[in-house]
Amino acid sequence: MRKTSISLQDLRRSLYIKAKAETSWRFWGLYVHVCKMETLREAYRMARSNDGAPGIDGVTFEAIEQSGVESFLEQIRAELVTNTYRPMRVRKKEIPKDGGKSAFFQYRLSVTVWSRGR
Repeated sequence: MRKTSISLQDLRRSLYIKAKAETSWRFWGLYVHVCKMETLREAYRMARSNDGAPGIDGVTFEAIEQSGVESFLEQIRAELVTNTYRPMRVRKKEIPKDGGKSAFFQYRLSVTVWSRGR
């Protein structure tokens, strides 16, 4: 007999409850859920809804959608499953605060779309 797939929202909720109830608990089986296409699709949808700037690689959501979101997510999944994924550097931009005072900066970090989907 095969169990039905747990919805992503149910998974997130049960992980949250378990983490709050038992702070020393280690989630050894979590990686399996990260590698599921359902999880990757939802992560892509959430990253897409933020509509951020491209990361250090310059790849936009439009470019990914033009070449195919499913193939993009399958490629991410293949790297995750084979443990060949290596994150790219993060693009950092300094934003002056408080009228341009040079001593105080707020940083905006931009990860690549590839890393956001993971």
